[in-house]
Amino acid sequence: MPPTRPYRSVRRETEAAATRRDILVAARELFAAHGYARVTVADIAGRAHIAVKTVYASAGTKADILSELLATAVHTSGAEETLAAILETDDLESAMRQLARGTRRGQETHRETLDILYSSMASHEAAEDVWRQATEYYRETLRRVAEHLHGHGLLAPGLDVGAAADRLWFCFGLTAWRTLVKDCGWPYDEAERWLCVQAVGMLGDSAGA
Repeated sequence: MPPTRPYRSVRRETEAAATRRDILVAARELFAAHGYARVTVADIAGRAHIAVKTVYASAGTKADILSELLATAVHTSGAEETLAAILETDDLESAMRQLARGTRRGQETHRETLDILYSSMASHEAAEDVWRQATEYYRETLRRVAEHLHGHGLLAPGLDVGAAADRLWFCFGLTAWRTLVKDCGWPYDEAERWLCVQAVGMLGDSAGA
C-alpha cells in the first residue's frame, strides 16, 4: 500500500495564519501607543479579541512577538533592492544617493516598529539580543556597499572596507536617522540630503584615513 499522507487542513492553516497576523497587528499597535514594558499578553489578547492561551500558542511570549515584529521590519526594509541599485552605480555620489534614499524609505516605512525597538531597550529581558537582531542584517548590507565602493576604487586612499562600513553605519544607521528626524525634528528630505553629503565627504578623496 502507498504511504498515507498526513492530513492537512488548508482552512485551519489559513485561520491560524490570520490569528497570528491579528496578534502581531494588535501587539504593534499597543507597543507603539503605550511602550513595550506597559503592555501585557492579556492586553494583546484583548485587542486581538482572542484568548490569552491562543496568543501563546500562536505567537509565543511577548518577547517572541517583539522579535518577530523586528525581524519582519528588517526583512521588508527594501535593503536588497537598495543594494541592487547601488551595485549598478560607478561613482561615489550616485551610490550614496541610492543609499540615502533606500535607508530613508526603510526608516519611514517602519518608524513605528523602530520606536518600539527603542522603547523596549530598557525593559526587555534580552535587550542586547534584540538590538543585535535588528542591526546585524542592516550592517552586513552596509558592508556589502563598502565592498562595492572599494572594488571600484571609489574610497579615499588608505580607507579599507571595514572602516568604510563603519562610516556608512555612522551616517545611515538607526541612530543617525533617529537623531536627526526624531530628536532634532528634521524633515526626512533634509536628513536624506545632509546624510548623503556627509557620507560622500567621509568616504571620498578628501576623507582622512
